[in-house]
Amino acid sequence: MQDIIKLLPDAIANQIAAGEVVQRPASVVKELLENAIDAQAKSIQVIIKDAGRTLIQVIDDGGGMSETDARMSFERHATSKIRHADDLFQIRTMGFRGEALASIAAVAQVEMRTRRASDEIGTLLRVEGSDLKTQESVACLPGTNILVKNLFFNVPARRNFLKTNSVEMRHILDEFQRVALANPEVTFSLYHNDTEVYNLYAGKLVRRIVDIFGKNYRESVVYCQEETPFLNIKGYIGKPDFARKARGEQFFFVNSRYIKHSYLHHAVLSAYEGTISEGSHPFYVLMLEIDPSHIDINIHPTKTEIKFDDERSVYALLMAAVKKAVGVNHLASTIDFESNVNFLNPTAKAPSPRWDTKPLAPKWDPAAAPPPLPSSAERDDSNLSNWQKLYEGFQRPQPTQPQLDLETPTEIVAPAPTTSPPSNVPLVVDEELKTRRLALQVHNRYIVSSMMSGMMLIDQRAAYERILYDRYLKQLQSTTTSAQQLLFPVTVRVSPADLTLLREMQGEISTLGFDFDELGTDTLVLRSLPTDLPADHAQAIFEDIIEQLRRSTADLKLNRLENTALTMARRLASRFLVRHSAEEMEKLMGELFVSSNPNHTPSGEPIFKILPLEKLSHLLKS
Repeated sequence: MQDIIKLLPDAIANQIAAGEVVQRPASVVKELLENAIDAQAKSIQVIIKDAGRTLIQVIDDGGGMSETDARMSFERHATSKIRHADDLFQIRTMGFRGEALASIAAVAQVEMRTRRASDEIGTLLRVEGSDLKTQESVACLPGTNILVKNLFFNVPARRNFLKTNSVEMRHILDEFQRVALANPEVTFSLYHNDTEVYNLYAGKLVRRIVDIFGKNYRESVVYCQEETPFLNIKGYIGKPDFARKARGEQFFFVNSRYIKHSYLHHAVLSAYEGTISEGSHPFYVLMLEIDPSHIDINIHPTKTEIKFDDERSVYALLMAAVKKAVGVNHLASTIDFESNVNFLNPTAKAPSPRWDTKPLAPKWDPAAAPPPLPSSAERDDSNLSNWQKLYEGFQRPQPTQPQLDLETPTEIVAPAPTTSPPSNVPLVVDEELKTRRLALQVHNRYIVSSMMSGMMLIDQRAAYERILYDRYLKQLQSTTTSAQQLLFPVTVRVSPADLTLLREMQGEISTLGFDFDELGTDTLVLRSLPTDLPADHAQAIFEDIIEQLRRSTADLKLNRLENTALTMARRLASRFLVRHSAEEMEKLMGELFVSSNPNHTPSGEPIFKILPLEKLSHLLKS
């Protein structure tokens, strides 16, 4: 019988390895930047064309390579950092897999020029699909110049899975920002399609933050530092009033390597507790220095996830450092730093809190009658002559805004649908919708409506998502704009990645009512909003839309118009989770049941549920 197990050819093995290392153009940028940092470069230039599809070029003034090293760098498992297994736990530099250049060359056309400062002449190599095409001596500057052309030229299936240029460029900018923040002492520049995106001069971390994110960050961040024998922390955190609803400007670096760590992010949020609103995210760039023997960085192919051998101590130290920075800079009213936190001595015990267990003595005898109200003269003497006004409005609901609760349900009438729903949409609501019924609102989130057959529970957020989606999709398809001009235009700061995205989608979001102009490289002037949105929250609304666009465009399963409408509906539906009058609930249900699909949101979530009388009876008996 013929043997069936064969060794893979090197070219195929390299393509398989490339699947882990090279996922998109941004992966190539990250690997080449880290190689340049490891080569002790002081100046790095990145040139991109067509979001990395056509060209990715990285030029550095680092140490360069000899002819032999240049050739070996394209071999699998070739590295200058590992000699023994123990070396894996002592690595402080960036790339070390020994597969980066081999993986890149397996799926692209690569050209590399490199020279050491001590050599008179350099080396040129051309590799295509793991095949060495050229190796010769050339005159070149000290350092390394690598060009990666036509990424995935020999793997068309992978190329077809790339997203739009704006999405791919956003990922490239994310990787560039991370490496630039981790190495403020290095000069960086980035060009896309011959346009300068970044020109970052070497300097301190705070200057790098301002150069990347904008001048308004100069007054919006404070220094954070903590040194212990176990862990050193330094960096900058944003002031609480600078926190945003959108995430994306939170950076952890462990030994100068960018990482993602939800547990440590929770530590930072805990330190801000009581100073920022729920759902907001503070800005931070925090550098953690720790002995490499205490961490494992080889648990993820991209090295963005790591494990600490004592995560609780790291959590506690980080939270204390951020709390201290917040308190020292008077960013919070009351923060307790007096607690004895023995992070590195688990046997030590913190002092027990001293509680005053004595009950407060009443100033009047509980058995006696309540003290009499002060006389009119006494009230005048105390400047309380209008004290009754403090209680006005609490005795009964206002007639123009009825208060709805479980004890006093409000009777409303749902209008008959003005148009018939599509016949292909199965409705579970019968003719009872046209009859008189009771409705009430629960926690500004749910609407409960009585029916002859039982009770209907409507998810208010889901209902608005369906209504808004239909409204915005109709606007986009008809290209009719419905906007309100802002009396005072609003300035909104955006990142270069967001600006690229907004440029690409400007037609769609302008049709929805967002009119804006560019003011410099990182600022927009917002001049109008959709008519149904509050103008006094224009900046927050627009930032919410940018955040949702950033998330949704990374995975487009719908066409462009549907995706834009869904993005708007998802982000804005939660803004309607407010107290509703009877008329507003009536209008909501009327619009829902004439929508394209009252049963489900555009993403397939149920909008309402009917509980029959027999089920309600069963719930009470169970």
